Amino acid sequence: MHICLIAEGCYPYIVGGVSSWIQSLIKNFPQDQFTIIAINPEQKARGAFKYELPDNVIGVEEIFLDEILNGKGKWNKRVHLSRKESRFLVDLLSGEPVDWPVLYDMFHKKGLKRKFNSVELMLSKKFYSIIQASYGETYTHIPFTEVFWSLRSMFLTLFALVERKYPEADVYHSVSTGYAGIVASCASYLHDKPLVLTEHGIYTREREEELIKSDWVQGYFKDIWIKYFKSLSSSIYASADQVVTLFKKNKEIQIELGCNRKKIQVIHNGIDISKFKSIKKVDKERFLVASIARIVPIKDIKTMIQAFALVNEKIDNVDFLIMGPTDENEEYYQECHDYMTAMDVKNVSFTGRVDIKDYLGKIDVHVLSSISEGQPLTVLETLACKIPNVTTNVGDCEAMIKGIDEDDHYGPAGFVENIMDFKGLARSIVKLLENEDLRVTYGQNGYNRVASRYTFAQFIEGYEAIYNQVEKSR
Repeated sequence: MHICLIAEGCYPYIVGGVSSWIQSLIKNFPQDQFTIIAINPEQKARGAFKYELPDNVIGVEEIFLDEILNGKGKWNKRVHLSRKESRFLVDLLSGEPVDWPVLYDMFHKKGLKRKFNSVELMLSKKFYSIIQASYGETYTHIPFTEVFWSLRSMFLTLFALVERKYPEADVYHSVSTGYAGIVASCASYLHDKPLVLTEHGIYTREREEELIKSDWVQGYFKDIWIKYFKSLSSSIYASADQVVTLFKKNKEIQIELGCNRKKIQVIHNGIDISKFKSIKKVDKERFLVASIARIVPIKDIKTMIQAFALVNEKIDNVDFLIMGPTDENEEYYQECHDYMTAMDVKNVSFTGRVDIKDYLGKIDVHVLSSISEGQPLTVLETLACKIPNVTTNVGDCEAMIKGIDEDDHYGPAGFVENIMDFKGLARSIVKLLENEDLRVTYGQNGYNRVASRYTFAQFIEGYEAIYNQVEKSR
């Protein structure tokens, strides 16, 4: 089977949970061939892969969004669109529900000889009139020039992605909605092949959180961008043959966002606990509290540092490690260092990219302070080593730590606190450090839960069944 896997903003450029998940998936289907379509914001990342591609990866097609914005085309070229296509574009720009194949056919329909590209469409009088129509229906409370330039920049990326030619495969598999979802939906439609979507986190919710906090989008335009990303997600929700989510809470959000309930299947992340059996507890004089995380804003490292400062006030023989790549957002990494200096926290170290197996036997408590997650592998991996966890209440962390399903009787594996609650995180860390019996009990509970409910075999069997099922469905 030839599987075309579409990833945005992660594999193979960035080390992290989703990228590790992709690498593991590919390696465990050695009988199948994979083509990777990798979407990245900046072309300076070209070829800078952080992973050694498995032998069954037969090709990588790189797409850079900043390169798209530099596309060439003739100004004021005559562009003919049908009434249906014009109406589609007005609705799309207005944030209304649309029939996405109309857009795919606009650039690819057999027998239709278009004499313009996506840039020329955007630079045409026709598109100007479409923006005017959309403005009259939706945006009259905003100055027209601001709407005009915002919509042009917003939809240029979308149209450029749709007009590309994509490799043919037996199955298309996107690991998010957003731009990856558009590419997967378009390729699946044009080649008439089945489509699988896996959502680790909810893409539209993550973009919404980023936009609300952002400085580069002002006022009402935040709402326009949020509607835009929700619209992008609707394309793959509508066209996917099978949608996979990691846990029940995400399933309900997907349904709320318009995905058909009957398409959705829950497959937990899984790990091979046998890989951690060689990890032995190391006796030492000082406690070690660690976080395995990329140093990026969504991991909220600053809240973690605040929590560590409070722990220092209660426990005098503790060290803290933050283990993960520091080069993904160097500005934020420097901010975290400056933050530690300002708070006079001296016993926190950033290790950069390391082999976490060299540290797992030394860790007493693992901490995750993220503001958004799916089902973090770092939590599963540390639980597999009988390390209790303190996490924020994001993604599936509550279920992994507390076992909220009625069939889960394993007991707590740590504590779950609210997002940005550094006092709660600190309080829970201190409870675990002060009580060895509690650490041992919670660590064992976590191990038992992972060994039963989050196995790697269940994960692989689930995707093997899906690939076989969708391939036979067309």
